[in-house]
Amino acid sequence: MRRGWFVLLGIVLLAFNLRPAAVSVGPVLEEVRAGLSMSAPAAGLLTSLPVLAFAGFGALTPELARRVGLHRTALLAAVVLTGGLAARTVVDAEPLFLLLSLLALAGMAAANVLLPSLVKLHFPDRVGTLTAIYTTSLAIGLTGAVVLTVPISDALGGWRAGLGAWALTAAVAIVPWVALGRRDRSLEVAPRSIGFLDVARTPIGRAMALFFGLQSLQAYAVFGWFATLWRDAGWSATQAGLLVGVVTATSIPLSLWAPGAAARRESQRLIVGGLVACYPVGYLLMALAPHTLAVPAALVVGVGTCTFPVVLVLIGLRSRTPEGTAALSGFAQSTGYLLAALGPWGMGVLHELGGGWTLPLAALGALSLPLLAVGLHVARPATLEDQLATRTPTTA
Repeated sequence: MRRGWFVLLGIVLLAFNLRPAAVSVGPVLEEVRAGLSMSAPAAGLLTSLPVLAFAGFGALTPELARRVGLHRTALLAAVVLTGGLAARTVVDAEPLFLLLSLLALAGMAAANVLLPSLVKLHFPDRVGTLTAIYTTSLAIGLTGAVVLTVPISDALGGWRAGLGAWALTAAVAIVPWVALGRRDRSLEVAPRSIGFLDVARTPIGRAMALFFGLQSLQAYAVFGWFATLWRDAGWSATQAGLLVGVVTATSIPLSLWAPGAAARRESQRLIVGGLVACYPVGYLLMALAPHTLAVPAALVVGVGTCTFPVVLVLIGLRSRTPEGTAALSGFAQSTGYLLAALGPWGMGVLHELGGGWTLPLAALGALSLPLLAVGLHVARPATLEDQLATRTPTTA
């Protein structure tokens, strides 16, 4: 029983640190660019690095976990995340800052893939409850990063301190995984029976990747650019960060509710449909009056971002075993984040083309339609292992 609580602590601490590396830059992006003499293309790359890292390193994580164990891989992810976050705050060269940011994001990407598998392994009968707990921790860390980075920067002398603060919280997450990685002997190397291409050949694998990618596209466009949008609308840097904080804080209570509610239902179509519908409504409010309607728009978009905890619990519900969960999680996240990379990059391009924010907001609203369609598909009962049983497995 004590070990179960220790695993839960490790999961919660790791989840808390899964977003600050990605979203803390947005509120101080202008200051980072000035401090590093960063070009516009490099700034666009910086906002896209999280999803690129999720895609690339997420694909490698299941194989790494198979070779060295889930717990040890979680420890490695926490160490890499901490090291990258700390080191990037002391460099002055733009390429090195980008490289160290990628290092931190690699750790974050690996942990992101591992968490559904860890929940499925240790708490197979409470997937909804445990997903709710760790996604709420994730939402709190996300909110803290977007709300507190600017005040910390102002109080401690600049953007380096604001970004560096999140290396300290990441370091705390290392502690339980040191003990779990050293003591664990139940997660040793096991033969792999579900490969990357096996998942790709299943309808649930392809649909889950699309759903994950399209919802991440929306979220990272919001986290990457909405602080800038609100600053352009007349809000200060601190106020713009707080507005993004409203988006993320809205997801905290819903992250406690949505995964459990989804797990209790045979079909999650009503939940998925309601959450996705919030995106176009929020974008319309933003386009009509980005200053006057900023708060209600932030609240509505924040509800939409709760598709993320729902897709995580769906990964667990659409697989029967920890191995299946790891394979589905790795495939959905790695391929999905390749699609998601178009969000922050495309929003910047459309902003330049349109000379404002109406065009990118319209594009995001239009993309909510395929998100709804594929979301309703994965909300129907099905499992990866059942679909694999109907075809000859091909280990990749």
